Amino acid sequence: MEKLIITPKEDKTVTMTIRIDKSLQEAYNNLSLKTNRSRNELICMALQYALDNMDVKDKE
Repeated sequence: MEKLIITPKEDKTVTMTIRIDKSLQEAYNNLSLKTNRSRNELICMALQYALDNMDVKDKE
């Protein structure tokens, strides 16, 4: 019988505190209910999308 091999879990997440407008929080709460996804998951998706689709202009 082969042994069960358990490796350490790779922790790729961090906890971060931010301040946002109450209306933005309510919008994410509603979206969370509508999509059955956690608010955290939706915000992470939005942040990744923003990074993937933004352009940064250099000072002129």
